[in-house]
Amino acid sequence: MKASTLTPLPYLTAEHPGVGGILKQHPEDFIVEELPLYEPSGEGDHLFLWVEKRDLSAELLTQHIAAALGISRDDVGMAGLKDRRAITRQYVSVPTECEARIAEIDSAQVRVLSTTRHANKLKTGHLCGNRFDIHIAETVAEPLSRSEPIADMIRATGFPNYYGEQRFGDAGETLTLGIDLLAGRKTERDIPRNRRRFLLRLSLSAVQSAVFNEVLRRRIDDGLLNRVLPGDVMQVRSSGGPFIAEDIDHEQERCDQGEICISGPMYGVKMRHPTGEAAEREREVLASFGLNPLNFRPWKKRIPGTRRPMVATVVELSLSGESNRLGLSFKLNRGTYATSLLREFMKVESTHPECPSEPDQL
Repeated sequence: MKASTLTPLPYLTAEHPGVGGILKQHPEDFIVEELPLYEPSGEGDHLFLWVEKRDLSAELLTQHIAAALGISRDDVGMAGLKDRRAITRQYVSVPTECEARIAEIDSAQVRVLSTTRHANKLKTGHLCGNRFDIHIAETVAEPLSRSEPIADMIRATGFPNYYGEQRFGDAGETLTLGIDLLAGRKTERDIPRNRRRFLLRLSLSAVQSAVFNEVLRRRIDDGLLNRVLPGDVMQVRSSGGPFIAEDIDHEQERCDQGEICISGPMYGVKMRHPTGEAAEREREVLASFGLNPLNFRPWKKRIPGTRRPMVATVVELSLSGESNRLGLSFKLNRGTYATSLLREFMKVESTHPECPSEPDQL
C-alpha cells in the first residue's frame, strides 16, 4: 500500500449529518493547554518554562528557543508536539545555566509565562493529555441541533482513535519516507542532516500510525470495533496493562463496561502480538504496506513498539453554538488526536490541523 492510496477512514457517527465548517480560521480558534504528568519540584538542574506559542510549529519552537539561549536543540526538552496554527501552552525544559537569558526567548509568537526548576529534563510522553477550546467557523446555520446527537453518542461509546492525516505529511511524503526506510530502500543519509533527527522520528512513527489506522478501519468496516476477537490484545483502561483475550464472553463484558479496551498495533520489537484471528488480521494489514515485523528490528531504539486503544474516550465534552459557528471544549488523553474527534462533528475530510493531543512515541 502506498501513502497516496490510503483508504478513507469511516465515521463512527455516520448516521448523523455533520456541521461542515472550517478549522483554524484564526489561531485563536484552536487553543490547547498541556495537562502535565507532574508539576516541577522547584529544585534541580533544569528549568521548566511554561511557554505560550502562537501560530508556530513544534520544530520551529525548538529552534527558536535553542537559538535564543545559545544551546543545542538536543538540550530543549518537550513532553510532546503541539499544533502549529493554534495558541498552545506547554512546558519546555532547558538547562539552568540558561536562566539569565530566558527573557530573550520572548517574541511576537512565543512568550515564557513562568519558570520553575526541576531535577530532570522533560521527556517525550511526560504529560497526561491536553485541554482544548476549539471553534469551528462557517458551519451550517444551526450547528448545535446537529451536534448534540453526535456528542451523546461519543460520550457513551467513545470515538475511533485514528491518527490524523497530518501525521503522514503533504501528499503522504512523510509516510512514504518511513516505508522506504523500513524496507531498506533509503537510509538516514538520504535525509538532510539539519532535519535528519526530526524527520526520522516523524517518518518512522508515521508508518506505525498508518498501519494502526488501517487495522482500525477494517475493524469498523467489518462491524468489529467493539467486538472482542479470540487472540485480541486487550488493555486495562486504568493501567494500560496488556493481555491476550481467551475467555471471550468474559472479556466482552468487561469491554462493554469500559474496564478494558481492544488495542491495535504500533509495530516494533517490543510490541505485544495478538494470536489467532486477531493476529492474522494485523499481519494482512502490515503486508499490504510491503512490510513484515522483521523490518522494524534495525529501528528498535527509535520505535520500540507498543499497543494503542482502538477507541478513545473524551472527558468534559461541552458544546456551544451560534449561527454558523460551533464551539467545543474537552480533554483528551495523550496520544489522542483532537481532529479525530472533530471529524465526527464536521464530516469534512480536509480539516488541515497539525498535531495530535500527543504522539505515543517519537
